[in-house]
Amino acid sequence: METKNLTGVTGFLLLGLSNEAEMLSLIFGIFLSMYLITVLGNLLIILAVSSDPHLHTPMYFFLSNLSFVDICFTSTTIPKMLLNIQMHSKAITYAGCLTQMYFYMLFGLVDDLLLTAMAYDRFVAICHPLHYTVIMNPRLCGLLVLASWIFSVLHSFLQIAMVLRLSFCTDVEIPHFFCELNQIIHLACSDTFLNNLLMYCAAAVLGIIPLYGILFSYSKIVSSLRRISSAQGKYKAFSTCSSHLSVVSLFYGTGLGVYLSSAVTQNPRPSAIASVMYMVVTPMLNPFIYSLRNKDIKGALTSLIGKKYVKA
Repeated sequence: METKNLTGVTGFLLLGLSNEAEMLSLIFGIFLSMYLITVLGNLLIILAVSSDPHLHTPMYFFLSNLSFVDICFTSTTIPKMLLNIQMHSKAITYAGCLTQMYFYMLFGLVDDLLLTAMAYDRFVAICHPLHYTVIMNPRLCGLLVLASWIFSVLHSFLQIAMVLRLSFCTDVEIPHFFCELNQIIHLACSDTFLNNLLMYCAAAVLGIIPLYGILFSYSKIVSSLRRISSAQGKYKAFSTCSSHLSVVSLFYGTGLGVYLSSAVTQNPRPSAIASVMYMVVTPMLNPFIYSLRNKDIKGALTSLIGKKYVKA
């Protein structure tokens, strides 16, 4: 059968989560609410950290950057999905699809690397408290964030450059609500061996190394906590890590769910549903996790909204 190369002159069709009109209305309302909560919650974290001098520390510096990245991460996919539902359209241009993929991978990796930097910050704070201010100086914190961005930009650029070499034929339907790299590669009618090799190698390296760094940091933290004699001291030290641990568990748990669901079954629907947890629910819950379990953040938020007291 003759194929027609459509690369560069057309776009793709995002099939979304459902084709039923009633379900689409429900999905629109749910995702719009979740998106607004995500943006508002993370924006409040940023404003709280920037407005309170007591929060101008490495831990909250990383947290404010994480909140900014979460806003950007969600904004790469959800507004387009909401617009398509509202316009009764499934189309996305070729350039728009590549742009969405680029920023999706960029912000996702920055998120991952920031969580690793936050784990290192907690490791230094608990295992080397006397040298904390010397080690975690503003220069190092800035370099860690800058390195996260530079590395993520280069990785995303390389992935997109590899996609640009592919040819796409008559099949332009993406069984997802955004342009996911794996789905795009599967649609190509040219050789995708190098693309798959790069994608799986990058997923393995960029997933394992940051996770190893986090696990290594917390193994040292646990060892240090064992040497603390008082139960109150152990609780106070570990309480500074509880919010970060919750976010890491949510981030890696949902991310692992996406890849396991895509690997176990050829049906893309479970992967799309798992991606909702990874891309929407996790960024939405992060502000609640940090604000509800952190007295400093609650105090800063209270001052920010003009109240004097807040119930614990």
